[in-house]
Amino acid sequence: MELAQWFAQRGWRVRRHQTDMLDVAASGRHALLVADTGAGKTLAGFLPTLADFCPSRLAGQLPPEGLHTLYVSPLKALAHDVQRNLLTPVEELGLPIRIETRSGDTPSDRKARQRARPPHILLTTPESLALLLSYPEAETLFGTLKRIVIDEVHAFATGKRGDLLALSLTRLQALAPTLQRVALSATVADPDDFRAWLAPWGDLDTVALVEGESGAPPDLAVLLPEDARVPWGGHAATWAVPQLYDAIRANRTTLVFCNTRFLAELIFQQLWDVNADHLPIGIHHGSLSKEARRKVEGAMARGELRALVATASLDLGVDWGDIDLVVQMGAPKGSSRLLQRIGRANHRLDQSSRALLVPGNRFEYLEALAALQAVEEGQRDGEDFRPGGLDVLAQHVMGRACAGPFDGDALLHEVQSALPYAGVDAATWDRVLHFVATGGYALKAYDRFQRIVRDRDGQGGHGLWRLTHPEHAARYRLNAGIIVDSEMIDVRFRNGRSLGRVEEGFAASLAPGATFRFAGLDLEVEALRETEMLVRAAKKTGQIPSYMGQRLPLTTHLSQRVQGLLADRAGWARFPDDVREWLEVQDWRSQLPAPGTLLVESFPHDKRHYAVIYTFEGWPANQSLGMLVTRRMEEQGLGPLGFVANDYALAVWGLRPVTDPARLLSPEILQDEFIQWVEGSYLLRRAFKEVAVIAGLVERQQPGKRKTGKQVTFSTDLIYDVLRKYEPDHVLLRAAWADARARMTDIDRLAGVLERAQSALVHVTLDRVSPLAVPVLVMIGRESLPQGAADDELLLEAEGLAGAAMRIDTPEFPGEAD
Repeated sequence: MELAQWFAQRGWRVRRHQTDMLDVAASGRHALLVADTGAGKTLAGFLPTLADFCPSRLAGQLPPEGLHTLYVSPLKALAHDVQRNLLTPVEELGLPIRIETRSGDTPSDRKARQRARPPHILLTTPESLALLLSYPEAETLFGTLKRIVIDEVHAFATGKRGDLLALSLTRLQALAPTLQRVALSATVADPDDFRAWLAPWGDLDTVALVEGESGAPPDLAVLLPEDARVPWGGHAATWAVPQLYDAIRANRTTLVFCNTRFLAELIFQQLWDVNADHLPIGIHHGSLSKEARRKVEGAMARGELRALVATASLDLGVDWGDIDLVVQMGAPKGSSRLLQRIGRANHRLDQSSRALLVPGNRFEYLEALAALQAVEEGQRDGEDFRPGGLDVLAQHVMGRACAGPFDGDALLHEVQSALPYAGVDAATWDRVLHFVATGGYALKAYDRFQRIVRDRDGQGGHGLWRLTHPEHAARYRLNAGIIVDSEMIDVRFRNGRSLGRVEEGFAASLAPGATFRFAGLDLEVEALRETEMLVRAAKKTGQIPSYMGQRLPLTTHLSQRVQGLLADRAGWARFPDDVREWLEVQDWRSQLPAPGTLLVESFPHDKRHYAVIYTFEGWPANQSLGMLVTRRMEEQGLGPLGFVANDYALAVWGLRPVTDPARLLSPEILQDEFIQWVEGSYLLRRAFKEVAVIAGLVERQQPGKRKTGKQVTFSTDLIYDVLRKYEPDHVLLRAAWADARARMTDIDRLAGVLERAQSALVHVTLDRVSPLAVPVLVMIGRESLPQGAADDELLLEAEGLAGAAMRIDTPEFPGEAD
């Protein structure tokens, strides 16, 4: 009753999906709510909690003590935003509810107080929840829990953070058997997959699917250069900065999304260079300091900024209603990601979200069109679910031991109720337990790996597992977590003010006196210490830090749509003249990649022989294919000299021509050769470093000191070599292999390329470079440079690639198809 009156007082209509969420809660079932951005999803998730504290529900009784509802989000910023928005109904309804946040930024004294006297609603992240569960008081803390609300579930359920949260859900359900699980999302491609992930034991019948009312269709457009000439190459789309600035001037608040931290800093810098009106423009990304992020978030919430340049650090759920335009710089790489980002504009169900897509090159123009069409048609994409990581499972086991002694069989039963770990058998479980206990066969002689031990029961059999020493709990809490970034260096002024962090490798490239641009400031290096860089304001602009974060791959769904645009010749009429001409000359001189086929072009250029394979399978798969193909070229005497890849194609070149590409792409390349390449490359070592840190085998943080990246790498490399030699089937080597296959090399999409190579390969030989090959060839020599660090058009003019590709100097078709 009180909630209905509150909605009416605000002039709001209670949405059907909001009342459905109240009904599902009353029935005792779990719920997955899928609703458009601006539909009031988060409020719908909390309505049952607010109802529990309404006077009519309390009926004169005191409000319940203890933790009532957990809210879990993938971003700290989202938790703080939700706290601000929740306080409004709580205060206006006069409800006796205490709401607090908890993350890595929360002061330690507040964290301790939250464990002793928890709020009614706690807003947190998967990592902070796992840490809370590692304390002995977890049983008391979570025993009163009635509901957990998981926001933006699509953002992490399919990855390792989702594995960690799924395991935490099993623990919470054991501590609070009547716990109701709720998940929210606007961009779920297959709801049943997420219902299975959310449900205990994957039982879909226990999870109600609540679908939201449809909102106003988005107002989307692709921004083109004023001269209508879309660049050949590059991803930065810096050509658009003057037009972007005009759009910022014409709107109240503009949110500019970039796919990388480097690009965010670059675009922010270029916007300030043209900011003749001195408009307040901010920047936000995950490497900035907590203080800098909070300052910008507060300014946005108060409507003080005209524009904010951001990365994925702000593309989930943050509700700033005054944003009237969203800009996506570069390709979105997926329709769900684009939909999520454009939903930040207006953030109201009955108003269209306005967005501009700014392509960096001609392929990205096609990708932008494909994404726009997908959004208009309501098509979503996303990553597939896969078995849970064993490194995450090992971390969970150690956390469980920190909370108190446990029975191994009972914990296995608990773990198997989580969908990612439903397939964990007794043998695998035994190996995980013994890894946590001793480090494994090859490491069990070292005392520091002896973390848990199994008691003997009264009859001489095995009893409970417990910590070997309390200090292991403190070490676990210092190092637990799933996100393993490249090692970072703190950037700060001498007065102690922190600006954020840059990667250790970038910091090592700078000497005292060098300048760089970070957090929107021009900085000069004063000194570089072991874990921090001291800086001061500089009078000149230097380079922008680059980061080694994983690239966003083009989704399969969007890839298929791009190929469909290429095949639809009648639809080319709506393309800009230079894009249409690019495709028409390609069609005349060579061929276009058709859906279901694999086009390979061979041609000479600059005294070398090139082959371009148009896979459309994303950068990780193409990069892996380049490594494997050049190895085969060496074996076949073709004298490979190098390769370069983007999301759409792989280009290889050598001293002799590729005449039989099918032989280079035969399926057995994924058997012995793939294994040999991965084992001999940095990939497996890099994957092992990550799983070793997640599993707790190697610690980054020690009391009062953090290891440098070099120290962590040295430790993991040493252990890796020992395990490869003495225990090649070690549980962490298995986990590293799983990561290398799935995440780093994208082997499933790579296998699809090889399958098409045997059944639908089209080989065209040309006398010179083709128009379609130019965007990938222009990247040669620039792969080691940050995106946007060079002017693509100048490079093209220097090499003459575009002129050679588009020159029409003979009426005869120059290519010949095999």
